[in-house]
Amino acid sequence: MQPSLPGAFVHNFLGNSPAWYKLTIIGFLIANALVLWTVGPVAAGWLLVAEFIFTLAMALKCYPLQPGGLLVLQAILLGLASPQALYEELAHNFPVILLLMFMVAGIYFMKDLLLFLFSRILLGVQSKTLLALLFCLLSAFLSAFLDALTVTAVIIAATLGFYAVYHRVASGRGPQDEDALDEEPVELHRADLEQFRSFLRSLLMHGAVGTALGGVCTLVGEPQNLLIGHEMGWNFAEFFQRVAPVSMPVLAAGLATCVLLERLGWFGYGAQLPAAVRQVLAEHARASDAQRTQAQRAALWVQGLAALLLIFCLALHVAEVGLIGLMVIVLITAFSGITDEHRIGRAFQDSLPFTALLVTFFAVVAVIHQQQLFTPIIQWVLALPADQQPGMLFIANGLLSAISDNVFVATIYITEVKQAFANGQMSREHFDALAVAINTGTNLPSVATPNGQAAFLFLLTSAVAPLVRLSYGRMVWMALPYTIVMGCLGWWAVSHWL
Repeated sequence: MQPSLPGAFVHNFLGNSPAWYKLTIIGFLIANALVLWTVGPVAAGWLLVAEFIFTLAMALKCYPLQPGGLLVLQAILLGLASPQALYEELAHNFPVILLLMFMVAGIYFMKDLLLFLFSRILLGVQSKTLLALLFCLLSAFLSAFLDALTVTAVIIAATLGFYAVYHRVASGRGPQDEDALDEEPVELHRADLEQFRSFLRSLLMHGAVGTALGGVCTLVGEPQNLLIGHEMGWNFAEFFQRVAPVSMPVLAAGLATCVLLERLGWFGYGAQLPAAVRQVLAEHARASDAQRTQAQRAALWVQGLAALLLIFCLALHVAEVGLIGLMVIVLITAFSGITDEHRIGRAFQDSLPFTALLVTFFAVVAVIHQQQLFTPIIQWVLALPADQQPGMLFIANGLLSAISDNVFVATIYITEVKQAFANGQMSREHFDALAVAINTGTNLPSVATPNGQAAFLFLLTSAVAPLVRLSYGRMVWMALPYTIVMGCLGWWAVSHWL
């Protein structure tokens, strides 16, 4: 029996989200209007910020664009921010939007090259400790110049591919069988498959943490980096130099942590690749190499040359980052024979949903500015002794980023601190130090939970996570040693070395 039309509307509202979540969002919308009319716009603005953070924290229940978008639409209708204020925020942060639109799509066309590199490392390195270190280091290096989400997507694709190859053997199926990858293996392979899952889990986590270690270092490593660099007027080289007193020691400590975790076997790390699994994967890789066509080999060369050109252009800051990404799209597609509109459009599917979500971030920021919500907090921080302010901002950004989204948090704090600088409340040197504290605070401690890092959330919601038994709680547990090392050393560096 089909539901009535009102029932269909209720069912369609926020899709498959839990009923309690749908009722919560409806309650938020009602509460916002009541608070505005009874208490005032400042209280309603704070309530909106808390509600928006809730939608980010509950991203696994519903993508935040829809519930967050409803909240900001209501905020604009209620007059908490004007459409013009939102437009000015978007125009001011247009370089960040360009980055997400074109750079992420540009790196999509390099996936074959990146997948080739990760595959060769996994099969070519016998030592698990060295393999984990290389995964973490390569992820860090690539994320410093490319997009962390894309690097994570490549690691996921490589892991999923290797898992699928062996699982078909473990479940007694043929190499071309496309049945469910989560079926129970035959008894002969059960122990090897469980150990293989643990092996892949550790590599996935090392790689995801690597994107954070490298992403904090450069202007294009994370979207909030470009936003902060744009506000500060830093180019690629200057951004790296400003952040280096914090990012470089943390990178070294993170890599050392990777080695120790593998050596000690703590927090779910240390599993080795079973010999039987390695043999199956190596045979599959040899067969794939033999089947690779000349056109595919030429495409790999094109992607490699485009990657070198990308790094060169970013280092010299020859144009806005997003425009460099568009250049990569044009070059790779033109010289790889990718001229079909639908194939090109697939590259934008990963970036545009987050770009739309970023617009809702800026809408909330417009409310914060118009109602001056964070001004008292910033004033309290600036009232502290100058040497305590960077460390306090690092802690505040880190805690909020761990439960929210680091782009949202960075947007709020950098704009408020810049306003204080414009009002003459600090020197340019101190302003630079606070900007570094905000950047590193949103990048480093946020690895504590999947909510804080987009790459972590992407990994948790990917197809490979349930296959290798990587749950939310297990991710938090496996990230804990990295969180402690990166958070504590980052705070110390911000407090004493800037």
